Amino acid sequence: MADSRLFDNARERIGKAMFAISTGGVIAAWAWRGWTWGLGFALGAAASWLNYRALEQVVDALGRKRPTRKRIAVLAGVRYLLLGGGAYVILHYSSVSVGAALTGLFVAVAAVIVEMLIQLVYARS
Repeated sequence: MADSRLFDNARERIGKAMFAISTGGVIAAWAWRGWTWGLGFALGAAASWLNYRALEQVVDALGRKRPTRKRIAVLAGVRYLLLGGGAYVILHYSSVSVGAALTGLFVAVAAVIVEMLIQLVYARS
């Protein structure tokens, strides 16, 4: 039970860190390079958040006693098709910055790294 609460707290902190990193990144990109970069970062961060949520659901499904493996595989495939389709639209049909969108995709990774650092600091105390 204590481990479950520990993981729930970590997931909550990761969500808050993703929001803070996304907000700061959009503001910084907008101020530095204009609306095309701000919007690109926002789109990338949104895709990163959606991907994180989908991965969270997969992990929760695998933790059950009887995971539905076919459903998990189909959802993973659909998720990557949607991400690929969104990337294609950004590349070919919009004036949104591709570099900023790709940078925004790393929001979830940055939030997990922040959580790792928090765990390292609090593990010592």
